[in-house]
Amino acid sequence: MQVQYVTNEKGQRTGVLLDIEAYQQLISHKLADTELLTEMSRPELEALADSQLAPASQARLNLLLAQHQERELTEAATIELDELLAQVDQLTILKTRARYTLAQMAITK
Repeated sequence: MQVQYVTNEKGQRTGVLLDIEAYQQLISHKLADTELLTEMSRPELEALADSQLAPASQARLNLLLAQHQERELTEAATIELDELLAQVDQLTILKTRARYTLAQMAITK
């Protein structure tokens, strides 16, 4: 891969020139990034990145976690806690993907 650098008058690198094959390889890698949420707009991504668990679900999660520290939960309460924790995990993954997509959008500007 041939790379040429563009420098300013002080000799500092300010840009890079790639041959077309190297450029296409970089672009194809970016297009293949399945973690990017490419179908969402910037406002949608920002809203997702800032989202939180619904207040009622968060309150229930806090209650179950507090009860779990005090005593053993019933089987039903344990299942409910596990389901809420799974929701938190999924929300965290989506928020992270939204932030990652926003960061990639900023890089390619």
